[in-house]
Amino acid sequence: MTFDTHIFWTALTSAQFLHGAWLSLALAAVSMVVATLLGFGVALMRIGRNRVLRALGGAYVWFFRAIPTLLVLLIIWNAGPQLFPSLRESWFTPFIAGFLGFAVVEAAYMAEILRSALSSVDEGQHLAARAIGLPPHRVLLKVVLPQAVKVALPPTGNEFIAMLKYTSLASVISLRELLTSAQNEVSATFRYAEYYSAALVHYLVIVSALMGLQSLIERRYRWVSTGSAAPGAVERKTATQKDAVKV
Repeated sequence: MTFDTHIFWTALTSAQFLHGAWLSLALAAVSMVVATLLGFGVALMRIGRNRVLRALGGAYVWFFRAIPTLLVLLIIWNAGPQLFPSLRESWFTPFIAGFLGFAVVEAAYMAEILRSALSSVDEGQHLAARAIGLPPHRVLLKVVLPQAVKVALPPTGNEFIAMLKYTSLASVISLRELLTSAQNEVSATFRYAEYYSAALVHYLVIVSALMGLQSLIERRYRWVSTGSAAPGAVERKTATQKDAVKV
């Protein structure tokens, strides 16, 4: 059996594959947004002074990093309706279940990324901002976050790309994302090479676009060192200023 380019091209441009690709991207995007917001809250708990909140934040990160994402999806989709009757209604779709599962798991990883980024800001900048009268919330928003964002961007972009690929796990809860679309066609035709290759091309295109977007954003927020000078020049400038003061 040879590779049939007609089947490959038909699958590549089919509405079913395009819809599956869009569904994978949408699921990854909304899950990542909520995971970032939830992870930011957990990160603040972990670096705060309250021992109870630190313990709760640490427990959240430990729990969701310890269990497989696939198991979380199965619990939400299969066990959830047994425990909560409201989840038996028509509004509880595979997309909603996948969104909840990916968001709560990814939040644990985003919490660690954001915690590290927030901790990377020098403590002296906190003290300097407080010294000029800024309240704690403005110190966080005006001083700490702009610097932490630059540190968190690269790993966050990598996590989003990984999240896009993890959406294939949602096939176990009947979500017709990109890989599920390919598998459905394969089960009907047994043309593995053509349909899996079409799915591969879709993933390559989406991930390549995301990598380009990540690069643009990182360049936008890249550290810019202005007015920097060599150590010798700084020393000479300092000596000159001291001489001027003596005069």
